[in-house]
Amino acid sequence: MDGDSQGYPKPIHTGDRFTGLVAGTAMGVYLLIIVGATTAITDAATACSTWPACDGAWLVDFGNTDLAIAWGHRVAALLVGLLVLATGVAAWLGEPPRRVRAALTVATLTYPVQVGIGAVAAVAGTTALLSAVHLALGTLIFGSLVVGVAWLLEDQTATETDREPVDVPDPVDDEAAPEPERPSLPDAPLARAKVYGSAYVRLMKPRLMWLLCLVAAAGMALAAGPALTVRTVTLTLLGGVLAIGASGTFNHVLERDIDRKMNRTADRPIATDVVSVRNALAFGGLLTGLSLVAFLQVNLLAAGLGLTAILFYSVVYTLVLKPNTVQNTVIGGAAGALPAIIGWAAVTGSVGVPGLALAGVIFLWTPAHFYNLALAYKEDYARGGFPMMPVVRGEATTRKHIVFYLAATLVGAATLSAVSELGLLYALASVVFGAVFLWAVVRLHRERTEAAAMRSFHASNAYLGVLLLAVVVDSLAL
Repeated sequence: MDGDSQGYPKPIHTGDRFTGLVAGTAMGVYLLIIVGATTAITDAATACSTWPACDGAWLVDFGNTDLAIAWGHRVAALLVGLLVLATGVAAWLGEPPRRVRAALTVATLTYPVQVGIGAVAAVAGTTALLSAVHLALGTLIFGSLVVGVAWLLEDQTATETDREPVDVPDPVDDEAAPEPERPSLPDAPLARAKVYGSAYVRLMKPRLMWLLCLVAAAGMALAAGPALTVRTVTLTLLGGVLAIGASGTFNHVLERDIDRKMNRTADRPIATDVVSVRNALAFGGLLTGLSLVAFLQVNLLAAGLGLTAILFYSVVYTLVLKPNTVQNTVIGGAAGALPAIIGWAAVTGSVGVPGLALAGVIFLWTPAHFYNLALAYKEDYARGGFPMMPVVRGEATTRKHIVFYLAATLVGAATLSAVSELGLLYALASVVFGAVFLWAVVRLHRERTEAAAMRSFHASNAYLGVLLLAVVVDSLAL
């Protein structure tokens, strides 16, 4: 279907605008879900125990914060309800694919039920069962709308070429890898030392450190709140940085032959023989040992999880998952999720539900994030022989899965809100930057370029970075 076709009632009129309407409605529903899951709205609900008006008043005293929050939630539910209704009507009056119409019909018919359960909870008081049903129905509505967006975008933008695997004439095979092309090194001792120093820093993959350290910091803040100590933070982050460095170094060693075949990685220190395999292994081993020493100053569980993270990334992901399965990015997301559990364990000495929920957000976010990079470098991954999603199943399927995993990430973020004591700052951060991420993904579908993929990649980084900062701020402010 042509996204610019005149197949919808005014003022929607075109398929592009209809897709925008569905996407906007989905984010409106998500706003209700995550704000409703926060402690702010849960506590505020007791200030307004009648429905639909608050104690007979349609306008409330905005000087009463709890009352204003409860009333604002109901007004937002009304406005979003109108959007859901408009989306459902447009789906039946317009010309979307049948599966899209079915998904939007589910959302339209479920929304009044969701409102009814909310009314019962407001009048009779909420219970664990009511809260669970309320969250489940909200997730169903949100999921139906997002599925509708994904199918609409696929129908409007996917071409036959997009659906085909990447065909590269010279993938890696069993033949010997090319000899490394070692760059010329400066003669001056100080300049040569700088080159070697830079090479060892690159082995540690420093670009990964800031985000993974922020994940661990969020885990610690979530567990400790204002009681978080400088010692715990310092030792945990130090152990984390060293563990990331060790994992990156071992990854460089194990992928050195393939790195020489890929444009993006051909200049890596081991691929160019600036650092020898023996020295890199010794460096990685040293980093592993120092990491364990730092973690052991915190507790034994943190050390065990840190070692697990190193082994998982270096062995399970690099040797088993990445070269052998198209689900490498999905399963490999566990490596990025472990710092959340390590952060929680560093404070509590145990594994708790909020820490696992935070890890779940990272796990679900990883494919939505990394598939953009896989799209941008699909030919490179094909040359390397890696079965990445766009290489094996085509770009159209990859773009659709980005939408699905983005939606799953948002649901995971709402679940974290429901099982913790995070507040409105966290909820609004997820909504605003989730909307930015979704906008970038929609543009990726429209433009289908490397630049669009990188824009979506950076939007995913911005979403998670701001979300984690909000976790830290909300937790420390409790």
